[in-house]
Amino acid sequence: MTRLIFATATLACVAGLASPASAQRVRVSPYIEASQVLTADIQGGDVLTYSTVGAGIDASVHTKRVEVQLSYKYERRFAYQKPLNNDQMHSGLARVKAAVAPGFSIEAGGIATRTRSDIRGDALLTNQGNSRNSAQLYSGYVGPNFASHIGPVFANAAYRFGYTKVEAPGATGVSTGPRLDAYDSSKVHVATASLGVKSGTVLPIGVTVSGSYTREDAGQLDQRYEGKFARGDVVLPIARGFAVAGGAGYEKIQISQRDAVRDGSNNPVVDANGRFVTNNASPRRLAYNIDGMFWDAGVIWKPSRRTFLEARVGKRYGSMSYTGSLSYQMGPGSGIQIGVYDNVQTFGQQVSGSLATLPTSFVTTTDPFGNQYGGCIYGTTGSAAGGCLNNVFASAATSAYRSRGVTGVAVLNRGGTRLGLGGGYSRRTFIAPTGTPGFNINGRSDESFYAQVFGSTDVGRNGSFSASAFGSYYDTDIAGADGVLGWGANTAYTHRFGPLGATVSAGVFGFDSKNSTTGGSNTAAQALLGLRYGF
Repeated sequence: MTRLIFATATLACVAGLASPASAQRVRVSPYIEASQVLTADIQGGDVLTYSTVGAGIDASVHTKRVEVQLSYKYERRFAYQKPLNNDQMHSGLARVKAAVAPGFSIEAGGIATRTRSDIRGDALLTNQGNSRNSAQLYSGYVGPNFASHIGPVFANAAYRFGYTKVEAPGATGVSTGPRLDAYDSSKVHVATASLGVKSGTVLPIGVTVSGSYTREDAGQLDQRYEGKFARGDVVLPIARGFAVAGGAGYEKIQISQRDAVRDGSNNPVVDANGRFVTNNASPRRLAYNIDGMFWDAGVIWKPSRRTFLEARVGKRYGSMSYTGSLSYQMGPGSGIQIGVYDNVQTFGQQVSGSLATLPTSFVTTTDPFGNQYGGCIYGTTGSAAGGCLNNVFASAATSAYRSRGVTGVAVLNRGGTRLGLGGGYSRRTFIAPTGTPGFNINGRSDESFYAQVFGSTDVGRNGSFSASAFGSYYDTDIAGADGVLGWGANTAYTHRFGPLGATVSAGVFGFDSKNSTTGGSNTAAQALLGLRYGF
């Protein structure tokens, strides 16, 4: 019940930041629904049927001062035969930006979805049926923004508070190999500030000085992350729409944690939820301690308001670093966004940070299989195409890591037709204290490749059809683990009879692994028939 309260309160508070002054512009659509689900294990022959009941809300506000979208559903499942691994689910996404005074705004976001727990485990990419290696996740963030000018000097500042909670995962499908810890919760504070002048105002070059402070406290093993940096950047225009840029700075990052309680065989002791028990009497051990300079340089290309490209190369975290971004607005409802990233962070920071990059207007569907917010989120405008969360939810890792990769999304919205494509690659190199007995995750890495395609269109005045297909490949260098390929596809047709809507949906999902620790492979066919009544 506490999880239900948290999920509902987080998303409701986010939506509540919207001012009712433009009530006539507000769309609020609460609903209740019921459905019948059939899932069949194609390889094993098992057939499972169960019923679901749920309630949810879709809401949006779009004015000059307020941008809000909220989509949330709670679902309860009732099995007829054997128990379900997951008998309830929260699924939702909320984003808000609200201007409260000249130069001041409030930004917030919340998400409720499911995440994989162990990178080596099952990868059945559906949240219906008896899937393993899946845990309920809740995350939210909120904070103020400040932006102003003092003559030619611009000044910006922001603060973010984020919270992430992952419930106990249950079975993961990993039968052998070292035991990995299970994520619990974290609280993160981030403060940023910058001052600068644009090129051609005071100097022929643009100059910016900026700084940031991050502090995160995690529940598992009393982990603590503290990072701060200050840097200066210059931008030199070379030609119309083209400039070279460079920057350098100083940063200090320190990550520490306590040991786990160990039994007589030197194995970590776990609690009833499968999490390592913290040894509060142990000294705090340093996992990461970097203190020094970093630099980067690159180019900026902005030939028009619709196109922006930035690419940089430099040295950070003790090695070469590559970052960049590309955005291209093909039309009012069509666009492309690509990002290349490299940073040292944690799972909690990555969840809330990725949430903050999502658009305030995004595509929603009836989502019969409950996986809408665990992958790529597609925007409804070309200027905010969306983003993918597949790299974040590859597994809820408890250790900090250096995260490097590329992610991209493209959308096309025209009339009643919407198309979306997303994909990317991610590599995480884990950071943990050395010298601890038994298995140590420090220096180990994992990789994720993912792709997803989505399409929906109106069928007549009262019908809609949607389809999606997706695939992911996960690999790690943990001893005894091989790659796991997960894939799936589903279609759904919805017809509305006034406030009542009927949905029929079918899908097939599977995963395959040559790894003996995961028990091989599985393929499941699923079908759903549901009714929804909107108020």
